[in-house]
Amino acid sequence: MKTSVVRRPVVMVGLVVVAVVAVAGLYWFQPWKLWVDETVREELPAASPASPDGPQASADTAPSAPGAPEVLATGSFISHEHATTGGVKIVRLPDGSRVLRIEGLDTSSGPDLRVWLTDAPVKEGRDGWHVFDDGEHVSLGKLKGNKGDQNYALPADADLNRLTSVSIWCDRFDVSFGAAELGKAPA
Repeated sequence: MKTSVVRRPVVMVGLVVVAVVAVAGLYWFQPWKLWVDETVREELPAASPASPDGPQASADTAPSAPGAPEVLATGSFISHEHATTGGVKIVRLPDGSRVLRIEGLDTSSGPDLRVWLTDAPVKEGRDGWHVFDDGEHVSLGKLKGNKGDQNYALPADADLNRLTSVSIWCDRFDVSFGAAELGKAPA
């Protein structure tokens, strides 16, 4: 009596292993995200001016004009693992809080993308893909969308004299999709 090839134990185990590997690979790489775009259109947040009864602001945290946000630093994205364009700026709001603002972002979507403020130098080409987790970095959270304008609150203790670059970081594969070096805003 002949046994079907599919009923042989070795073939069955092999098919199960192939199915498990395929499902794990799809979960890990999430290839469909390369064709799915999420556009975000956030406005710069409006913060209320500090209360006159509150503590006095230091010269370093005082806004440039009452009610006007102040741009502290700017930069433009360069591409790393994926084509990435757009601009970035750090803005101090009238209440003294700071926001990282990404404008006109256009990059690929991917699994587990984060926005990092780092102390790493921005390098062109493959040399720049993996440097951002070598030193100090502050994760500002998950990337809200791979296209558009978005805001990320900066921690009060983030030292902008040391943290001088921004990376769209793929935490799953430890690689930068794109990065921007922050330069002081023109006076």
